[in-house]
Amino acid sequence: MFRLFWTISVHSRYYLRRYMPSNRLLDAIRRRRGLRWGMPAMLIAAPYLLIASICTRLIDDGGPGWLHLVVFWAIWNAMKFVIMGPVSLALLVRARTQEAVARRRAHAEQVTHDHSMNQEPVSAGALR
Repeated sequence: MFRLFWTISVHSRYYLRRYMPSNRLLDAIRRRRGLRWGMPAMLIAAPYLLIASICTRLIDDGGPGWLHLVVFWAIWNAMKFVIMGPVSLALLVRARTQEAVARRRAHAEQVTHDHSMNQEPVSAGALR
């Protein structure tokens, strides 16, 4: 039974990550090239919150109960985008730090290599 739930969970996660537009956008933001768009992407939360607000009013005015699912969906997606802003900022800082360290190491290796290539070989006669 546990295996069945695990399989259903894995397949539903795969489907949602692959085909839902908000998840695809968040995956694009998590890539190195997209990290700079994390803070502006927080603005996408505003339409989701507007949808949740409208549906909540409709529910209060006697609308159908299935609108609760729409409210849940909208708030969930809004939270994902709001959280992604600071997370992408932290990931961007980490990526730029790692890139700076790699550049420094490459520069140090290049200087060491150039320095060793510029030294003249010592002849056996000069050692006596």
